[in-house]
Amino acid sequence: MLILGISGSLRRQSGNARLLRAAAAKLPAGTGLRVYDELAGIPPFSEDHEARPAGPALRRLRAEIALADAVLISTPEYNGSFPGQLKNALDWISRPLQTSPLRGRPVAVIGASSGIFGAVWAQADLRRVLTAIGAAVLDEELAVGQADTAFTLCGDLRDPDTDAALAALMARLAAPAPSPARAGVLC
Repeated sequence: MLILGISGSLRRQSGNARLLRAAAAKLPAGTGLRVYDELAGIPPFSEDHEARPAGPALRRLRAEIALADAVLISTPEYNGSFPGQLKNALDWISRPLQTSPLRGRPVAVIGASSGIFGAVWAQADLRRVLTAIGAAVLDEELAVGQADTAFTLCGDLRDPDTDAALAALMARLAAPAPSPARAGVLC
């Protein structure tokens, strides 16, 4: 199983990049995490430009999502929501909606911020947008507040409860989705 990780922060050493690395360390055996790190290269969305060929960063993002079994997005919180560059990328990826690589794809949202709440508003907004796109969004969140001190020098989460919650979320995201024929069937 392959999970695509996307950090909503453009800083390479952001708390959200660190959170993705911590998530990778919690994956069950047989599961890998590949991080997409070209968010800054995606041009501003404009319907006027949809007919033009997509740039390389956007083409790679579409391809990476299509190849992944699931997606993990780690977002900071800017002014009470998730960053504009991440929203911009999702606007591109959602078009056309019927063929978006996110449609039906399992997605988990986590977040880290320098504040004490750990990007909870950003996560809620991001889950709402992903649901509108048609992603199969896990109804869980993992908020890492005070991200500048939340990690050890080795990159692990300092708080054992948060660390355990991250491991549980990764196990859930990596679990195979029930087949449509068996969904909801109790034996």
